[in-house]
This record gives sequence, structure tokens and C-alpha cells, in this order.
Amino acid sequence: MKPDSVLPQPAFPEITRRQMLVLGTGAAVTAALPSTAPAATRMPNSAASSHENLAMRYVTTRDGVQIFYKDWGPANATPIVFSHGWPLSSDDWDAQMLFFLSNGYRVIAHDRRGHGRSSQVWDGHDMDHYADDLDAVVTHLDLKGAIHVGHSTGGGEVVRYLARHGEKRVSKACLIAAVPPLMMKTASNPGGLPKSVFDDLQRQTATNRAQFFRDLPAGPFYGFNRPGAKPQEGIIQNWWRQGMTGSAKAHYDGIVEFSQTDFTEDLKKINLPVLVMHGDDDQIVPYADAGPLSARLLKNGTLKTYKGFPHGMPTTQAAVINADLRAFIKA
Repeated sequence: MKPDSVLPQPAFPEITRRQMLVLGTGAAVTAALPSTAPAATRMPNSAASSHENLAMRYVTTRDGVQIFYKDWGPANATPIVFSHGWPLSSDDWDAQMLFFLSNGYRVIAHDRRGHGRSSQVWDGHDMDHYADDLDAVVTHLDLKGAIHVGHSTGGGEVVRYLARHGEKRVSKACLIAAVPPLMMKTASNPGGLPKSVFDDLQRQTATNRAQFFRDLPAGPFYGFNRPGAKPQEGIIQNWWRQGMTGSAKAHYDGIVEFSQTDFTEDLKKINLPVLVMHGDDDQIVPYADAGPLSARLLKNGTLKTYKGFPHGMPTTQAAVINADLRAFIKA
């Protein structure tokens, strides 16, 4: 496919946010009905049975924000905590959560404030609040020995969480196509991207978010703009769905946070083993100024480079990413 070719429009261009919420409410009600599954297929020792058994689960942060989270698997299994990228939600981890759940792990993922099903507050869209919100989920669930996995902005969230809240509840971490150490070009970071790139992202978010959130996954996010690439319509529409469910204000502010936050000192504070996974054809967080630099700043970091993989490789190359992540966890 040529980079400038026109992709088909979403099959649901006229779905409103109100309709989406109605659909979501219906799904929640359905989930709350008594299960008809055979008893043998249920997991009586699941994490769900050890906490409140609700169809929709939230934790309230110190500043009153409702953070939505998923918690699947045996309560006594090793927990893996996933932090999603901008402007998505915990749904972006479906391929990882189902894989690790089937391999005996407990899997947890939350929607960042202003994203997905979490509160659409107007403030607090910064790395310190992101890290504190993650800590609120971890503390609420009383997780111990957890493995934290962050993709893109979520990688920055994991790094700030470890530097800000310590490692007492964590055993390992993994950064996938993550934004650290610093995305924007500065005097001390000459390999970064010009500020004008991120200014343009904010402009598109503010003026035509719906189209922008269609063009990004249809093009550079998953590498579908590369010659010979075969765009997957379901992946594109799912990215659009996740993005449009979130808050434009959170997405607008988040661009500044993921691009201008310098994680250099945070990375230096981390002592536990960290796997850094990055594709060398990442068009969103360019490889050379991200993965290799983060791995060097970490005391116990390991870099794994993926030739030709795009930014959204946890989705498009899920089998490879899951296998390598599992090997790191088991090592």
C-alpha cells in the first residue's frame, strides 16, 4: 500500500459518546448477571473473588479521581501490572493479559486518569499523578513481587512510579517502545524530536481529534504506512474506539507530559532488572533516542531490539513480544 493511499472510513462514524456509554452500560449489566458457565470452568481462587465482586471496578485516588482497573487471575499468582500508552486504555493489553492469564499469572491493568473508563477530570494529567494513580491501584490490591510492564507513555509512568514510590512491591519491570529518557530535542538531548512535532500533535488533537485518531493507527503507529504493509481494519478501529472514549483534555495535556518529561534521573534510581524492548522502525518514539539510552541509564537494564517492528508491536507482533516477556519474567 502506498503511504498516501486513502483508507476506508470506520464502519461506525456516527456513533456518539452517549451511544458508546449506553453500550458500555449494557455490557456492564450483562456482566453482572449470574454466570451460566459450568462450575468446572470457574476459578474460585481468582483475584476477583478475593476482592469486591463487581462488574466495574474502581479505586479512588487521594484527589478523588476514580481509576478503572481490571484484575484477572488467581490471587496468589505472580501479578503482572500493565500501563498503557497514549491515548488508549487498558483494553490495549488484551493480547498480553489473555496470554499471561492462560499461563497462570494474575494480570492487572488500569485506565489512566482521563482515559478509557476512568474519571475525565480536567487536571492532574502529568507523570507524578500518573505514577500516584498507579500506586493507588497497586496499594489497593496489596500487590507484592509484581512485574510492571509499560508501553510508550505507560513506560514513562512505570519509570516515574518506581522512582517515586520505590521498589518494595516490584520484582521486575519491562519498558516497551517507551518514551524515556526524553523525547523532545533539547541542548542536552540533541537526538530528540523538535518541539514543533508535538505542537502539531496538540493542534490536531484540539481541532479534529476524531480524524487524527483515525489517521495515526492507520499510518505510523502500527507501521501500516510502510510499503507492502497490510492494514488491519479491526486494529485501526479498536485504536480509534479507545482513543475517542477518553477525554480530549487529558489527551491534549498528555502530549506535553510524554514529550517533555525528562526521565534521566528516574532511570538512574532503579535497581531491579528491567527489560527494554524497542523496534528499530518505531515512527512514534524513534529507537535511537529511546531504548538504547534508557538501557544504558539503568543499573540493571537489558536492551532487546526488534528489526522492523513498529511502535504498536505489542498488538501487531504479540506472539513475539509475549514470548520474550515471559522468558524475561521466568529468568
